[in-house]
Amino acid sequence: MIKDITVEAEPREDRGKNAARRLRRLGRIPAVVYGEGKDAVPVSVSAKQIGQILHSATGHNTIFQLATGDGTRQAAMLVDWQSDPVSSGLLHADLKRVDLTRKIRVLVPIRTQGDAKGVKTQDGLLEVVTREVEIECLPSDIPEHIDADVTELLLGQAIRVKDLPASDRYRLTTDPERVLVHVVALRHEEVKPAEAAVEGVAEAAPAEPEVIKKGKQIEEGEAAEAKPAKEPKETKGKK
Repeated sequence: MIKDITVEAEPREDRGKNAARRLRRLGRIPAVVYGEGKDAVPVSVSAKQIGQILHSATGHNTIFQLATGDGTRQAAMLVDWQSDPVSSGLLHADLKRVDLTRKIRVLVPIRTQGDAKGVKTQDGLLEVVTREVEIECLPSDIPEHIDADVTELLLGQAIRVKDLPASDRYRLTTDPERVLVHVVALRHEEVKPAEAAVEGVAEAAPAEPEVIKKGKQIEEGEAAEAKPAKEPKETKGKK
């Protein structure tokens, strides 16, 4: 989708990690511009601007104006970027020149609409399998998202790419049979035999001291009763 955004790209002479760190301290990141049969050009761009584009409604599918140091402007879009795994700060970006008169292929997010009957009446779970689909269209016709109505989905049913509404603005290029979303039964955790045995032992544990206690009392009682019975026999044997 075309937006009224201009990103200033400054030529980049220095390469390497040290040069990249100096750029980031200035609020810029290294980038490369390529495409449309032209040579790749190393530039630097504003990290804040690129971040705002990525977090906008159209995200990486945003078509913006790239202004270079020689005074020229070219429609461009983000095709790749790198972020710091700890700080999430942008480290590098790849920008592609775009011809507004030619169709391109992009990934567009799927947005579900409605409450599935299989969830409301059958205690199912709505599971999203595919979050993006590829389409082919003119840059000006890129949608922010494609809606998938899940209202009539019952337990065990699914929506596939071929079930999405047709549009004269774009052509779906993802496999028509790919599942986008379906309603599945809730998974109940099954207790494994080994776990059940451990739980049984754990439940029986409180009764164990009582059994041992009773056993000791019986043994002591038997010993007390048996002792007098043996003494007369021994005395009688001596006589």
